[in-house]
Amino acid sequence: MIRIQNIYYMLAYAFYVLNEESYKQVATEDFEYASDLFAAILAKGIANQIKRGLSREYISRTEATTSPTGKINVSASIAQNTMLKKKLVCDYDEFTENSYMNKILKTTAMLLIRCPEVSTQHKRALRKTMFYFSNVDEINPRGIKWSNLRYHRNNATYQMLLNICRLVIEGMLMTEQAGSRKLSRYVDKQHIYRLYEKFVLGYYRRHYPQFNASPSFIDWNIDGGERKYLPIMKSDITLRYQGKTLIIDTKYYGHTMQTNTLYNTRTFHSDNMYQIFTYVKNMDFAHSGNVSGLLLYAKTDEDIIPDNDYIIDGNRISVKTLDLNADFSDISKQLNTIVERLLLN
Repeated sequence: MIRIQNIYYMLAYAFYVLNEESYKQVATEDFEYASDLFAAILAKGIANQIKRGLSREYISRTEATTSPTGKINVSASIAQNTMLKKKLVCDYDEFTENSYMNKILKTTAMLLIRCPEVSTQHKRALRKTMFYFSNVDEINPRGIKWSNLRYHRNNATYQMLLNICRLVIEGMLMTEQAGSRKLSRYVDKQHIYRLYEKFVLGYYRRHYPQFNASPSFIDWNIDGGERKYLPIMKSDITLRYQGKTLIIDTKYYGHTMQTNTLYNTRTFHSDNMYQIFTYVKNMDFAHSGNVSGLLLYAKTDEDIIPDNDYIIDGNRISVKTLDLNADFSDISKQLNTIVERLLLN
């Protein structure tokens, strides 16, 4: 479980824009439902985007008109007999705010406005922003191609907003499959996993800039053979400080332990242990022992809470949990303690 307010803090570390003054009020509110939190963020974010200016894009149109513009489509004009009505069919590009990104924003806002678990206050704020979307179409949320979204300098301010939209829409689709129309009680696990990873990375970047926190590619330490067939190794987070390196692999699972039903035993997930060990040993090609690895699980309701440290072949491998349902000050202390013990000692 994740405390709803902590989702906001995680988003604030993952997307620095949420630290702007206009979002400060959101940080002080208490939210019972995730959908209400998302509505509050989107209402503020869309209002800010309106002040900056809604994105526009060129959309190809074909239309029979009495005032020719663009390129006259002679074949279509003849086929449709438009000249009898003193019109010509023209192909032209229209520069409009009816862009794909704006369609996603409007679709998500309207879903939240119709959601019973969004407060009246936040519904009212969303409706005010929709006045500026009168020329923007709603689209089928099931058909949104998230992978087609591309960000650049002119639309970078949309990135956080559309990530919120994705949390809302894909959460809604999952609850629909389960026979419910509620947005609020479900947040898609896959997206929370990505948010969890971005949050931990953003936390260390902000509070420990000396660690140069970043994902990193790890080269295979091979003595022979063709490297091109080996899979790419990329860490979630790598921290470096005064000759020491800590590789962190974040994990958001329903269960932090795996069960062997044959022997009735519970152990750490094998694949995760193999992965972090492989990362550490290949990065520590000099066998210095200065490279450590950490599996950082989000805490579950299981009775076994991993908090273990091992020295394996000269390198420290740790398995820890982070309680995302705790007060955020406690989460901060947990993250601070991890680097103090594993990197600063």
